[in-house]
Amino acid sequence: MRYLADLHIHSHFSRATSPQADLLHLAASGMRKGLTVLGTGDCIHPGWRVAMRSDLVRAEPGLYRLRPDLEAAAEALVPPACRRPLRFLVTGEVSTIYRWDGRTRKVHHVLHALDLDAADRMAAALARIGNITSDGRPILGLDSRDLLEIVLESDPGSFLVPAHAWTPWFSVLGSKSGFDSVDACYRDLASHVFALETGLSSDPEMNRRVSGLDRFRLVSSSDAHSPGKVGREAVALDTPMDGFALRAALETGRGYLGTVEFFPEEGKYHLDGHRACGVRLEPAETRALGGLCPVCGKPVTEGVLHRVEDLADRTVAGRPPTAGFASSHVPLPEVLSEVHGSGEGSLAVEAARAHLLATLGPEFHVLEEAPLEDVSREGGSLLAEAVRRLRAGQVIREAGYDGAYGRIRLFEEDEIRARAGLLFDLPAPVREARRARTKRKDRSAPGGALSDPQGGRDGPTPGQVAVPHRQTRLGSILDGLDPEQRQAAEATGGPLLVVAGPGSGKTRALVHRLAFLVGERGVPAERCLAVTFTRRAAAEVADRLDGLLGPASGRVRICTLHALALEILRDRPATVGLPDGFRVLGGSEPQAEGAVTLDALPGLAVRVLEEDASARADWSARFDHVLVDEYQDIDPDQERLLDLLVRPGTELCAIGDPDQAIYGFRGADVGLFQAFPDRRPGTRIVRLTRNYRSARSIVEAASAVMGGRDAVPLAPGGLPVVLHEAPTDRAEAEAVVHAIERLVGGHTFFSLDSGRSGQESQDHAFGDFAVLYRVDALAGPLVEALGRSGIPFRRRSHEPLLDRPGVRAVVEALCSLEVHGPLRVEDLKTAAERMNRTRQRGSGASRDPVVLQEALDLLAPLAEGRNLEAFLSVLATATPQDAWDPRADVVSLLTLHAAKGLEFRVVFVLGCEEQILPFSFAGPPEADAVDEERRLLYVGMTRARERLVLSRAATRAWRGRVRDMAPSRFLHAIPERLVERVAVGGPLRPRPSGKQISLFG
Repeated sequence: MRYLADLHIHSHFSRATSPQADLLHLAASGMRKGLTVLGTGDCIHPGWRVAMRSDLVRAEPGLYRLRPDLEAAAEALVPPACRRPLRFLVTGEVSTIYRWDGRTRKVHHVLHALDLDAADRMAAALARIGNITSDGRPILGLDSRDLLEIVLESDPGSFLVPAHAWTPWFSVLGSKSGFDSVDACYRDLASHVFALETGLSSDPEMNRRVSGLDRFRLVSSSDAHSPGKVGREAVALDTPMDGFALRAALETGRGYLGTVEFFPEEGKYHLDGHRACGVRLEPAETRALGGLCPVCGKPVTEGVLHRVEDLADRTVAGRPPTAGFASSHVPLPEVLSEVHGSGEGSLAVEAARAHLLATLGPEFHVLEEAPLEDVSREGGSLLAEAVRRLRAGQVIREAGYDGAYGRIRLFEEDEIRARAGLLFDLPAPVREARRARTKRKDRSAPGGALSDPQGGRDGPTPGQVAVPHRQTRLGSILDGLDPEQRQAAEATGGPLLVVAGPGSGKTRALVHRLAFLVGERGVPAERCLAVTFTRRAAAEVADRLDGLLGPASGRVRICTLHALALEILRDRPATVGLPDGFRVLGGSEPQAEGAVTLDALPGLAVRVLEEDASARADWSARFDHVLVDEYQDIDPDQERLLDLLVRPGTELCAIGDPDQAIYGFRGADVGLFQAFPDRRPGTRIVRLTRNYRSARSIVEAASAVMGGRDAVPLAPGGLPVVLHEAPTDRAEAEAVVHAIERLVGGHTFFSLDSGRSGQESQDHAFGDFAVLYRVDALAGPLVEALGRSGIPFRRRSHEPLLDRPGVRAVVEALCSLEVHGPLRVEDLKTAAERMNRTRQRGSGASRDPVVLQEALDLLAPLAEGRNLEAFLSVLATATPQDAWDPRADVVSLLTLHAAKGLEFRVVFVLGCEEQILPFSFAGPPEADAVDEERRLLYVGMTRARERLVLSRAATRAWRGRVRDMAPSRFLHAIPERLVERVAVGGPLRPRPSGKQISLFG
């Protein structure tokens, strides 16, 4: 069966799309165009997946159709001549922006699945990467290779096609942020990519000049953001009506016929140019100008044709056996617009189009197949001549460039004006001269720079060092440590207190100490315990230790203090009156019999060890070495628990920094750190003072806030610390978003087309940024601004996962099922369906299908492969971060407390104002509270490696009303020589000389 398919469209859940981009209207538009198979679009978005499950039913294998009532409604919207069976293939687009091989990469991909369950599995995996709910085409900080892996793991039939492969800014082969070959992008999984989307600005003839693309089937699709744009481009196939057969045609070429294309000159990035100056250039002209705009002297945007010539390794297009045909066309509304001399959306054009569809059939039939006499009869002789010229390729091309669409015309301007009678009576010499002037330039002439079509590097780039997965000589375990770190790692024979300043290699010293004990001192790995305060920190220690010790590292006990306390309680719950299988309550849950709160775990574990002598003997006999991270933030119960685990002969090593003690409000007591040597005679103290993380200006500014500290800055560079002032909190948030866009160099077509990014890539990736604030209440305007921009972000907190909407409801429904063996995603779905059917526990919000879908996406990665008991145990102390994939690259939004232990290239600290930092509810804060707030800002400032922005708003919505805000007292301590003062409207004073690019310019 011969048919056309458009496999790249979007729903109304995507940014800048029509509200009518729903399945009903998309299907009707597909029928009008003459399509048979349509991509569903946006299959990752939870809301769209809910809509698909509601509105689609299974048809042939791998394909769906509208449910009967909607199918009838769609057919009622189109003329009888256009009605035909229409099928949907599950598809969606994902944008990945990430750093690889020293550059920031920006690549778009179309994902394809042969059933909705596979799309659910993709979405569950991608929900761990970033926010998949704010945009139908999510922007994720994920390596393209890893995205392909997720697609392949979702189902054997799932596949990925690189989208609009040549677009300069966002594609696999794009000149600005892509690769020189598909293999370089997808690396070891590249063989699983078998089709390539040409995009509007290229056609198959251009692509075939690059021999490395011969193995791909070329796909053309519309990338439609409204129903009216569906079918702008399409792929022609001849297969049984079957999703698996469609996939096989694209993979093998059997059944692949070719593509229906835009003329490539109509695409937005065909030629080079600088739109701001109205300069459009051929590639040879750009090279002659050194890539600079002849008007303003700035770099021009190199278009698709230029990029093809750079990568081409032959002067004429090759033709693989499965190349297929390529037919170029102009959409019918554009043809009618030119014929009628009015806009595409005018009443005249709409009426003419409706008449043609009703009498001749779908648009592709009118443009490609209908007899010209029929076209003339129903649309007039002028339209028939336009269609004749279109089919013959006799068109006038004004190529697009630098984001501006090109224009394809069928007639010269004077021809249209003369259509009353002179149009077709022009003298033959005039017609031929005009035809000669409008012939397409030969794109196959030699002269383009040739390069290796593979383009990938096998080894490290200059300046990089290839680091092996793990060291092979135990004798090298301490190699590479500085003298202070080495002293901390190898000191044994008694208690050890390591005072470690920011960026001094605290985790490095801890990990190497563990490796030294096991690898050089011969301590059995299972006799070592490392206690951290977060799961993330525990995972980092485990990962680094594996790099040093290999398999032996798995026997070292590495856990959070709360997880250790929970294990002690699970071992003997009856000692403190708890039942077997007791629950750990979420932060918002009321107290319940037979349940405990997370904060109560250490105290209850202390009771177990104090009241049960055999339990204490058992636990204290397990470890010869106990290492405790972030010791300055423990409370008395936690210290008592550690005391009970340390018997005579057990060596205790405490690591921390009293200048970073920030949890006094939770009961932590920095005095316990300071009293450590007094309580443990013979304690050896080692100080780590070298700051490897932050630029000198940041180290000196942070030290000044603390009143001067003995820190030795070793990182190169030193841009001024920016003191930023905005008129309002919303203006502050917008300024931060614009600064991120500027440093990333544009993350969407919108940010480039609007000029917001400045198009001056600073080669930052999203994971390089953190925005910190004192309390979560400050994050609202920032979340809104980031959501509007489409920048991927993650709002990190210590909120229990069980407190998220819908999560607890699904878990409780799961517990009511009889599930044996390892859990599957299908078990969670069954639980959610049962909950909806029986209206079990859960608020109305928890029964909302979109909320439930989001909950399933969060729970799936924690559930799969674990039995129910293990799953519930993990959930007891889990936060949303535990469901996230470590491969994610996103802007981090954190409270200053949650930022502890992290570091970023660029850090913004918002709300540097009195009442907020230092924080106070009413009246001036007490001296002890001010000291802790000062330490909190110190922690935030020292998270930054290269750039630090301390921001304040003159007015802010705070505690129920808009208030005037004074600058934080802490800012006055920073010497003027270290800062640059900037206001939203411009600098408050002349900026320092040099080549610093303004964050807010």
